[in-house]
Amino acid sequence: MPLADPRQAWKVVYLLPEILLVVLCGMMAGAEDFCEIERWANRKLDCLRRLLPFENGVPSHDVLNDVINALPAKLFPECFANWVESLREREPDIVAIDGETSRRAHGKNGAPLHLVSAWASRQRLVLGQQAIEKISNENVAIPLLLERLELSGALVTIDAMGCQR
Repeated sequence: MPLADPRQAWKVVYLLPEILLVVLCGMMAGAEDFCEIERWANRKLDCLRRLLPFENGVPSHDVLNDVINALPAKLFPECFANWVESLREREPDIVAIDGETSRRAHGKNGAPLHLVSAWASRQRLVLGQQAIEKISNENVAIPLLLERLELSGALVTIDAMGCQR
């Protein structure tokens, strides 16, 4: 199922692909919130316009926040994973599974965000991530992450945490 724009069509000023591109590139450039993403995008607008029109300039941090938060929480990661999978080379690769705690990212309960990631080493690309409640739950999240990925022919590595019973 494609990712549909959740906004009312007649109120759309900034196209969904423009918003997704700004957020993705801004985060990859190190921006940690929507204000930083907006500042980054304003500095890089000429570069962004090589990819998409941005006829109305860069969306404000409020627009970025509202649109990203309006996207279906379960569908967005699936669409993103499908897009990333389309970028992956078809030859077998080394995929490293590892858990990390994100710095300065907290859930609703105030606890730090823990993620298990699948990293394709040759492409230098994260193939997928699975959030976990506690770092000790990595061994529960790993099968959920692996289930979503097509890893036929790949060599999958994992640290000691994933080897526990």
